[in-house]
Amino acid sequence: MEPSRRVLVTGATGFIGRRLVEALLKEGFVVRCLSRRAEEGFAPGAEGVMGDLLEPASLEGALKDVDTAYYLVHALGEGREGFRRRDREAAENFVAAAEEAGLRRTIYLGGLGESGNHLSEHLASRLEVAETLRKAAFPVTVLRAAVIIGAGGASYEILRSLVRRLPLLAIPTAIDTRCQPIAVEDVIAYLVGCLKDERTAGQTFDIGGPEVLSYHEMLERLARVAGTLNLYLPLPLLPVRLFAYGVALATPVKASVAIPLIEGLKNEVVCRDERIRELLPLSQTPFDEAVRRALTEEYAARPARPG
Repeated sequence: MEPSRRVLVTGATGFIGRRLVEALLKEGFVVRCLSRRAEEGFAPGAEGVMGDLLEPASLEGALKDVDTAYYLVHALGEGREGFRRRDREAAENFVAAAEEAGLRRTIYLGGLGESGNHLSEHLASRLEVAETLRKAAFPVTVLRAAVIIGAGGASYEILRSLVRRLPLLAIPTAIDTRCQPIAVEDVIAYLVGCLKDERTAGQTFDIGGPEVLSYHEMLERLARVAGTLNLYLPLPLLPVRLFAYGVALATPVKASVAIPLIEGLKNEVVCRDERIRELLPLSQTPFDEAVRRALTEEYAARPARPG
């Protein structure tokens, strides 16, 4: 197989990464997965290599003979303290190693959100990583997404846990902002589509689903699809930070991840352009259908009860 078919996926065992690896293998690409731990499991047929973006010397072998790399790394899962610095250093190390290896292009999945002083720390870090990657000598495709709906995704798991565990919930009106959620299957389709269409190289695109919803509406719609009865009470004086800490206690998502994500709900995350749909005219999955798929995957993954 020629090098142009060899693809590196960083963050290959994560929520997006594992799905992307399987999709790329089905398309006939040679897929190399970067992992910091030898015990990480990869999809059958994928090649695994050890390496850490925070340790530059470990990246040489991972990038050898690779045509395109997907950048799906996010340091937030390793703890909130200093995650922006770690994200920045990881991106800088990746760029340096990729330029040395002669990488042809990179595809990065970042977050929606307008630049400015009012971005949450999480969204500001996503934007900073995109800017760091765009300084590279090779072209970088940046896809910007809001909440991704799919089993195992942090944002979805937070919403699902609130619906399941808290039938009565006070929510701050300060976070009842607009969001354009997208199904995880659609995200994977865009990531693969960008690899196959060279017109997307060096471009930045907003990706989202067909509906713009408030977070309040998303909770109500998820509850209805899940068949539960929930009551959400908007409280104008409820601080977002206090709500975030409460949510962290009620969900299985690590507090270091949940709190920054909840604090970011004050930022509107809506697609500002539709150029990606002209280049990649993929079907968009409605919110309710995305939730149904996530619930189906969630239930299928549960261990069977004995007897």
